[in-house]
Amino acid sequence: MPKSYKSLTSALVADYIVRPAESFFKKEASSSVLLLLASFMAVAWANSALAPFYHDLLHTHFTLELGEYQISKSLVHWINDGLMTYFIFIVGLEIKREILVGELSTPRSALLPVVAALGGMLVPGAIYFALNRGTPYAGGWGIPMATDIAFALGAIAVFGRKLPLGLRVFLSAFAIADDLGAVVIIAVFYTKGIVWSYLIICLFFVAGLALANLLWIRWTLLYALLGLGIWVAVLGSGVHPTVAGFVVAMFIPARGKYDTDRFVNKVKEIMDEFQCEEQSCGYSILLDRGHLNAVHALEVACHEVETPLQRLEHSLHPWVAFVLLPLFAFANAGLSLEGMSLTSIVHQPLTLGVTLGLFLGKPIGIALFSFLAVKTGIAMLPAEVRWSHIIGAGMLGGIGFTMSLFVSGLSFVSPELLNYAKLGILLGSILSAIAGIAFLAWYCARLGKRKEKASVQAH
Repeated sequence: MPKSYKSLTSALVADYIVRPAESFFKKEASSSVLLLLASFMAVAWANSALAPFYHDLLHTHFTLELGEYQISKSLVHWINDGLMTYFIFIVGLEIKREILVGELSTPRSALLPVVAALGGMLVPGAIYFALNRGTPYAGGWGIPMATDIAFALGAIAVFGRKLPLGLRVFLSAFAIADDLGAVVIIAVFYTKGIVWSYLIICLFFVAGLALANLLWIRWTLLYALLGLGIWVAVLGSGVHPTVAGFVVAMFIPARGKYDTDRFVNKVKEIMDEFQCEEQSCGYSILLDRGHLNAVHALEVACHEVETPLQRLEHSLHPWVAFVLLPLFAFANAGLSLEGMSLTSIVHQPLTLGVTLGLFLGKPIGIALFSFLAVKTGIAMLPAEVRWSHIIGAGMLGGIGFTMSLFVSGLSFVSPELLNYAKLGILLGSILSAIAGIAFLAWYCARLGKRKEKASVQAH
């Protein structure tokens, strides 16, 4: 194969296969800026003279009606129950990809982040429950158990290449495992009652997804229609409807119509069509029908080799990261400080439980369980990652913003309790971010001085 064909083929493979997965985390980190701005805007609006308008807007009802069937919800519920399904769907695609080919694909590589995520859920939940046992707030134990991957990766991105790649992978993997745990908790513990007839209907739609996957169907619209049916059925069953997003994600095909080898050969055949008499083809696509057909064939080849899982993740993730999540933050982060005082906050076990669960429980649980996993020999630290890195990542794991706000909305109906929960989430997340960044900055500086000193001694 000529060198030009090889370079073009490599570029196409990178553009359509490798880069979508790699760019996921870059987009996740950069979206944290919008999340932060949306949160500040919500808090400012909720405490301004226009606060009634903010609450009235969020509780404006919208109705979808089809014959005698209708779904009527407030704007904030459409965001939390409807749009957030896409977020859970993206989380599901991400988890499936990691299980198939990523850091969760082998027991050896998956055990450390999975065990770390388990510790990062159990210890914060235990701290919260210990402070709220026997109170009306005990049901909020799931709030401090989540890690916000966008903010956590945004914080670690501050260090650029100063931190080892293995630490970023570890943080990403345990945050993904953490998200899976959060989905399970929502499905199992925050379901008040089940309407079995709707759940049976849901199973029929799921069987349709499984059959479509088995028959090698790659038509995205079919999966979208079956997914909509699952969402409606789950909504009627009493299980939180966002769980439908995760279920659908598990059945999205992870293989293209043909493999990369066939794609490379196909590209070579297509590129043979580009023969120009002069040194440069210029804008021959406007004049040469064969060149236009070759370009179309290239487009089809790229579509056929790309997996539906990667295509959906690549196309939907920018909308979820840069539109949906900031919208969710704006609708849910509106903490009203009216009637709150320092005394009431200090004596409020709900706020203390969430704050301490995130700020102390997360790093303790993540570091402790990781240490036990490595020392018992069931897992190993990633390359160039040290225990101080794990402690710093554990601190950043205490940034529990998005999922914590989501679970708080499922835990409490009272606006007053929701405000105390949101305050705990904001305090715990801010303290965790500051502590994690400061600790890692200190350790990077210390490590840099050690390397510099060793270099001087070597010369």
